[in-house]
Amino acid sequence: MSAPPPLQIREANAHLAAVHRRAAELEARLEAAECMVRAQAERLARHDQQLSAALDELGRAKDREIAALREQLLTSEAAVQSLQAAVRQRDKLIGQLQPRAELLQDLCRRRPPLAGLLATLAEAERLGPLPASDLLPGGPSSPLANSTGEEEGSDQLEPAVFGTTVKKPLTFLILMKAHNGAIFCAYTENVGLQRVTRTSAAGCHC
Repeated sequence: MSAPPPLQIREANAHLAAVHRRAAELEARLEAAECMVRAQAERLARHDQQLSAALDELGRAKDREIAALREQLLTSEAAVQSLQAAVRQRDKLIGQLQPRAELLQDLCRRRPPLAGLLATLAEAERLGPLPASDLLPGGPSSPLANSTGEEEGSDQLEPAVFGTTVKKPLTFLILMKAHNGAIFCAYTENVGLQRVTRTSAAGCHC
């Protein structure tokens, strides 16, 4: 068998050299691509780790926020219950104080005439009893008497008109009209050295 001509040998060698260069180039490109893929994979892995850590931290933060909100809700509910109990207690207290407030308002409306009456009694107390030397001998008895309509034979009052030094009880009779229209009589007595005030319905023996 005859050897191939030198031209074919050279062409075959050149073709093999080109194939080797191409293979080496492809291997280099493959290695570069593999390096790039590995780098991208590492970057993606690190990014995934960062995202996972961020998600975990976000979840923990949300859990802490939810726990704080639940605690705040419980505190608010306790405060609401306490305020409701305080409101109920105050309503009860208002219901208890309402009649007393109405009574105080009624007393305030009745204060001016009572103040005048007290001023008159204070003036009478200031005047004191009449001296015995100023009384007429054998004169009429004091015009003041109680409201029982007793006969002339009953005990008469002492000559002194005002004061607390009389020997027998001295009676002052005052008729008053109540808020509901009922008539009451009030009188004061000098018992010993003390003045006693009593009230009774009109028509009763004071």
